[in-house]
Amino acid sequence: MTKIYIDADACPVKEEVYKVAGRYQLRVVLVSNQYLNLPMNPLLEMVVVEGNFDAADDWIVEHSEKGDIVITSDILLADRCVKKSVRVLGPKGNEFTEDNVGMAVSNRELMETLRQTGEVRGGPAPMDKKARSQFLGSLDRIIQSLKREGYL
Repeated sequence: MTKIYIDADACPVKEEVYKVAGRYQLRVVLVSNQYLNLPMNPLLEMVVVEGNFDAADDWIVEHSEKGDIVITSDILLADRCVKKSVRVLGPKGNEFTEDNVGMAVSNRELMETLRQTGEVRGGPAPMDKKARSQFLGSLDRIIQSLKREGYL
């Protein structure tokens, strides 16, 4: 059965995931390095990991499998999950696939270099209604695709 894993520490679309998961009766596993308050819902599970900086990422990679969905803005985590045939969705609705995750990793490395040299400042644009709507549409599309493939 499909599960949705959320890289939860800084995920801006948790509430949206809860609503969609409820509609499809999918379990949601929030993975974080600290406890987060969750709504009382039997479909939601909180996993708190301890250890190194990437402990939550490592846990998600270890436990997710083909037919699952991972929600993350961490491109390196997305890359690791895509290599396991897990569907990966960014909080602004961009799905990471075998075809585009390599370019995303390269862009991440380039932007990190530009930030270190002072060429670029700041981070990604804040979430807006359009991005949330795009996320919801992409999540629904992925769930429908997994349903057709027999994972739901």
